[in-house]
Amino acid sequence: METAQSQEQTAPAAFTAFARFVLCGGGVGITSSFAVVALASWLPWALANALITVVSTLLATELHARFTFGAGGRATWRQHAQSAGSAVAAYAVTCVAMLVLQQMVAAPGAVLEQVVYLSASALAGVARFTVLRLVVFTRNRAQAAPTVHTALPVHATVTPTAAPAGTAVLSYAA
Repeated sequence: METAQSQEQTAPAAFTAFARFVLCGGGVGITSSFAVVALASWLPWALANALITVVSTLLATELHARFTFGAGGRATWRQHAQSAGSAVAAYAVTCVAMLVLQQMVAAPGAVLEQVVYLSASALAGVARFTVLRLVVFTRNRAQAAPTVHTALPVHATVTPTAAPAGTAVLSYAA
């Protein structure tokens, strides 16, 4: 019974998981933005951004596997690949939002650009959270579920009977 209760604690409720998702993902995102700026002083910005994006996606996936979704262990290669796919989809959503803004408004101001970008990021983040929770890390919770044995152990004893000499009959004692 204690194992079942500890398993419930490792699979956090949706609100708790979402808060952890925002903290882990947001923390990695903010750190990544500083890392891109620092690395861009040595490399072209596009290359620095690509490298930091790969590293930050790997790091965030590990954090989500260990803390956000209660898997309790390292992320698998399959989870890394699926998480990267969801990150690429989120990136595409923000790019499309910015392209649509530029098509609709000739010279959008910085505030409008930030509102559109952050709104698209928030929408993509909620969608990514949902994909990670329901698809990427759901199998870990199912595989990590404890095996519950409900049958009581059976003890066999040998009792003498009126059977022919040299044979014994097994009877079960509870």
